[in-house]
Amino acid sequence: MQKPDYQKQLDAILKQLEQCDHTPTLLLHACCAPCSSYVLEYLSARFAITLFYYNPNIHPQAEYERRLAELQAFLPQFPPAVQHSVKLVVADYDPEDYFAHTNVRAEPALQDEPEKGERCRRCYAFRMKKAWEYARAHQFDWFTTTLSISPHKDAEKINAIGHALTAADDRFSAPAPQFLPANFKKKGGFLRSTELSAEYGLWRQDYCGCVYSQR
Repeated sequence: MQKPDYQKQLDAILKQLEQCDHTPTLLLHACCAPCSSYVLEYLSARFAITLFYYNPNIHPQAEYERRLAELQAFLPQFPPAVQHSVKLVVADYDPEDYFAHTNVRAEPALQDEPEKGERCRRCYAFRMKKAWEYARAHQFDWFTTTLSISPHKDAEKINAIGHALTAADDRFSAPAPQFLPANFKKKGGFLRSTELSAEYGLWRQDYCGCVYSQR
C-alpha cells in the first residue's frame, strides 16, 4: 500500500488558500528554533502564525529552558517572523505530563525503544492534542506541528494523529481548526533548516528531548 504524500497534500492546500480573501490563522506547535526556522520561512506568507511551545518531554529543565530561550531570541532576528508578526505562546512545563500520557514508567520496554517507536508516537500525540485544544479554544483556522521536519520523526504517525484530532472535532457544532498535513523534511526542508541554523548561529541539540533519547 502506497504511503500518503503529505507534501503533495500540503501543496494542494496552499494553492487553494491563494484564492482566499483573508489570511487564515495557524497554530504551529514548535519543538525548537532550528526546526521552526524553515517552517516559518515556508508558511509565514500564507498564514498568520502563532507558535505554541509545549514540550514537557524535554529533560532536564535546563535543556527545556535553553531551547525556549533560543526560540525567543531567534524570532526577533528572523525576517519572515518579524515581517509577518509571528507570535509565541509558551505553555506550562510539567514533566509529569509527559510520564502520565506516555505511561513509559509502567512499561519498561518503551524506555529502550529507538526513536520512531510507540514511546515517540505517544509523545507526539499528547503534545499535538494540547496544541489542538489551544487552537480550538482560541478559534484558529488551522493547526500543525514542526515535528515532521526531523529525519528521526515518523511523519506518517504525526499526520495520522493530526487527522484523528480533526475527525474527533466532528462531534462539535462550532467551527473547529483543520489539521495542516505536512512532511516538512521534504523539498529540502531539513537541509534548509540546517542552513538557517548556521546562518543565525542557532544551537542544535544532539538528542530529541526526553530522558530516554538522551541516554
